[in-house]
Amino acid sequence: MYYATTNGLAEAFNKTLCNLLKKIVAKSEKDWHERIEEALWAYRTTYRTPIQATPYALVYGIEAVVPLEQQILSLRIAIQEGLTEEENAHLHLEELEALDEKRLEA
Repeated sequence: MYYATTNGLAEAFNKTLCNLLKKIVAKSEKDWHERIEEALWAYRTTYRTPIQATPYALVYGIEAVVPLEQQILSLRIAIQEGLTEEENAHLHLEELEALDEKRLEA
């Protein structure tokens, strides 16, 4: 209420979320509160051109692992499963260091 620019950003997000919910809840609009998590997941894992990343990646430092990647092993999952705990920890530290750079660029 006190910051007009923030209100604009919140309204833009609300519009996007409403559009996503309309697509997900096509038949019955009564269960929108049960399907909102799906809409938020879709929003968070969609690549945004202005920031050159997904919102999920900016928050957590890595791209989200979608359920399909676990059923059909992707290259990323196969590489991580083949690493030792020490190598995996080192890889995560490198990703965290790169995250700060990504956030600054965004």
